[in-house]
Amino acid sequence: MLERLEIEVLLTLAEELHFGRTAERLHLTTGRVSQVVKKVERQIGAPLFERTSRSVRITPVGRQLADDLVPVVEAMTAALRRAEDAGRGVTGVLRVAFLGEWTAPVLLKAVALFGERHPECRVDVREVQLSDSRASLVDGSVDVLIASYPFDGMACGPVLLTEQRVLAVPVGHPLAGERSVSVEVLADHPVVQYPAVTSAAFKRDRTPDHTPSGRPVAKGPAGGTFSEMLGLVAMGRGVLPVGEHSRRYYPRPDVVYVPIHDAPPIERGPIWREGNSTARVLAFVRAAADAAGGREGGAVPSCVAAAE
Repeated sequence: MLERLEIEVLLTLAEELHFGRTAERLHLTTGRVSQVVKKVERQIGAPLFERTSRSVRITPVGRQLADDLVPVVEAMTAALRRAEDAGRGVTGVLRVAFLGEWTAPVLLKAVALFGERHPECRVDVREVQLSDSRASLVDGSVDVLIASYPFDGMACGPVLLTEQRVLAVPVGHPLAGERSVSVEVLADHPVVQYPAVTSAAFKRDRTPDHTPSGRPVAKGPAGGTFSEMLGLVAMGRGVLPVGEHSRRYYPRPDVVYVPIHDAPPIERGPIWREGNSTARVLAFVRAAADAAGGREGGAVPSCVAAAE
């Protein structure tokens, strides 16, 4: 069993590949770092790092050990954080965000109810874009995000919003005058794409590669933001399935929104990193569910979307 110091030394050295910088980061001497590494190498029976007078290289055994230790350390850190939160109660700062203007009203209702229940916890609210929504959760700058499902690799709470799907097409497009269309029309027109960093499961749901009958869907250009994507639609570069709330929040004289009559509704709700399931986060998810449903309390149904 490795001690905490040993784990910290191995992971830091695997990142720095320099004994001096590792010692400086951990407030140790270079000799102490070397002693720890040698001790672990004797325990394992194989070298973890190759040292020369000019460089340090990690061995395949060392890389495998470091890769295996990272999730263990993250899980331990998360467990300690949850225990500390449980001991202190719901205090500190909670950072929440919304993706898309139509999610802001339900988020603000949740913030208000959460504030009434937990006045000792400050809530910071911000907006994220398609390009940084996942990164904000991963790097910890956002604790809870209100966004669309599915969102692969993250925990998700109860559905707070549902809306029907519509197809955004340019004015003058052959489909612009239709009362409604089928999902199958996606095979007849290029579909504007979401940014590459967007959740893979989300993109399969919104801009699939094939229609339900198996017909291939041509990929159009990608936009960096939702407004850019609608701009591509307006220029005739493709069509785009979106939620019906786009009519209200993104009205454009050059884009028409046509109902899709055979597509399932879009669902939105709270999303957070599973390792960040703190008392603050779970209390906010509960408040969001209660605010959306007009309830005063209740359990927090949750799910974990499958990682890609």
